[in-house]
Amino acid sequence: MTSGVATLSREAPSPTRGRAVPKLRAETHQPVSVADAPELVLVQPEAERRRGLPRPLRRAIGPVLLVALWHVLSVTGVLPPTVLAGPATVLSSAASLWATGELQAAILASLGRAASGLAIGGTIGISLAVISGLFRLGEDLVDSTMQMLRTVPNIALIPLFIIWFGIGEAPKVALIALATAFPLYLNVYAGIRNVDQTLVEAARTLGLSRPAMIRHVILPGALPNALVGLRYSLGVAWLALVFGEQVNATAGVGYLMNNAREFFQTDVIVVCLVVYALLGLIVDFIVRLLERLLLAWRPAFSGA
Repeated sequence: MTSGVATLSREAPSPTRGRAVPKLRAETHQPVSVADAPELVLVQPEAERRRGLPRPLRRAIGPVLLVALWHVLSVTGVLPPTVLAGPATVLSSAASLWATGELQAAILASLGRAASGLAIGGTIGISLAVISGLFRLGEDLVDSTMQMLRTVPNIALIPLFIIWFGIGEAPKVALIALATAFPLYLNVYAGIRNVDQTLVEAARTLGLSRPAMIRHVILPGALPNALVGLRYSLGVAWLALVFGEQVNATAGVGYLMNNAREFFQTDVIVVCLVVYALLGLIVDFIVRLLERLLLAWRPAFSGA
């Protein structure tokens, strides 16, 4: 040991026989150069390294191919206009309906019915699911009735709704409300009952009151299932809307379809079907966005 510099050059004993151990060398007062520093390498996940096209473009490939096939079949005469109008004719009809304002008015009328029915049915379904999921007495009183009613076809109730509510807007909204209540009830109820019991026991150990445990443990744990139920309910809402707007409707997308059916206008019918599909796609995107915002705390598999 000289000048305050200690050097250990002796080879350390090997912990396992036949295994080389590097020499230990401790030196002080010697600056480390940048060249001696280890090189940092950015490691990318395997899924990102294999990624080619952006995901929105990949998701659009299927619809684009379907429209291209439809155009080819229409041009070649395999699909005559009396059976199914071609994409060009459908676009022209959509532009005409948009220019006259009929399409916008129909979309607003249908959205109003769907939103009203979903609000009523969602409130009823979620409220009954919370009562049935949190309390055993609520389950005994509510669950068997809901399981019985959900097997009744909604379309079969249209004549009864007409007798009860007349032929105005009420039976249409009631049909949508009934159809959307059951998916939300089933998923919220399942989400509450599938909350991890260890989390509930931990909350009790920490001294949380029952309302606090419901707010901070049970309801957040049931939120993923609730959003799944919302997606199902939105899809069912459009199906119920199609049937509801067949009942003496004077406005809405279904009203346009009924008029087009009377005059064999397949292009207008296709326009209405595309509108239903686009509205469903938009609301599904909104629910996906809600899932990203509300479930940011939950790590989940996003695909390989």
